[in-house]
Amino acid sequence: MSLLLVVLLGLVQGMTEFIPISSTAHMTILGQLTGLLDRNHPEQWTATMAVVQLGTLLAVVVYFSTDLRLITGSLIRETFIARKVPTEQCTVARLGWLIALGSIPIGVAGLAFRAIIEGSFTKDPLVITAMLVVVAVVMIIAERRVGSRPFESIRSGDALIIGIAQACALIPGASRSGTTISAGMLVGLERAAAARFSFLLSIPALLASGVFELVHALRVLTYAELLHLTIATLSAAVSGYFSIAFLLTFLRSHRLTVFALYRIGFAIVVVVMRAVGLLQ
Repeated sequence: MSLLLVVLLGLVQGMTEFIPISSTAHMTILGQLTGLLDRNHPEQWTATMAVVQLGTLLAVVVYFSTDLRLITGSLIRETFIARKVPTEQCTVARLGWLIALGSIPIGVAGLAFRAIIEGSFTKDPLVITAMLVVVAVVMIIAERRVGSRPFESIRSGDALIIGIAQACALIPGASRSGTTISAGMLVGLERAAAARFSFLLSIPALLASGVFELVHALRVLTYAELLHLTIATLSAAVSGYFSIAFLLTFLRSHRLTVFALYRIGFAIVVVVMRAVGLLQ
């Protein structure tokens, strides 16, 4: 694999992880076009994407480092020192519990459907195309129902609904940020608040899947392959950081509609590429 292709993989992963256009769709199509996705061993591509996602995890941790320090400190102080139950804790500490609650659905779904997620079904261009369009429609609907609730108003029910939406993003083409931001808007959050919670909620999921696959990769990959993964992961971290900054700024004054239209356009491109034999 050339250095240019390695960097490209990381840049694509980082840019599309947080912008709601589906990183798995773009990475899977790119994997097929470049021949990196082995149809006989689709689980290897799933593992590669999960490890490179550690770069996007680094991006979101760095970007929200102040928030994470406050959440962690408040959670420890109020839980173990003040010995308060979650419902009696301050807003910042409760946010930690909300992130934990919202992470349960994807953890359960990931374990229950691991074989399907790693298999050929999730690499099928038709599945990707369908989900690109379906979530685009959901995003358009969410725009019509977006509320004005601030970030601090998020409740346990909201976190669980957004967490279920995140679990749906295990299907390629759905987009984790697309489903979670839309779900946040549908429960009445303003766009920027929905996006902020979406990014914070991504941390446990990215950490769990990335570390799980990394442990396996360290046992089976050669030094050259690990070096390539490292470069791709660092590239994803850089592009992921800037995509977070871009989207949070963009959503303060713009709608999700442009991304929904992009998704529909990309779906058409995927259908055409499959029709002419570029994709299998």
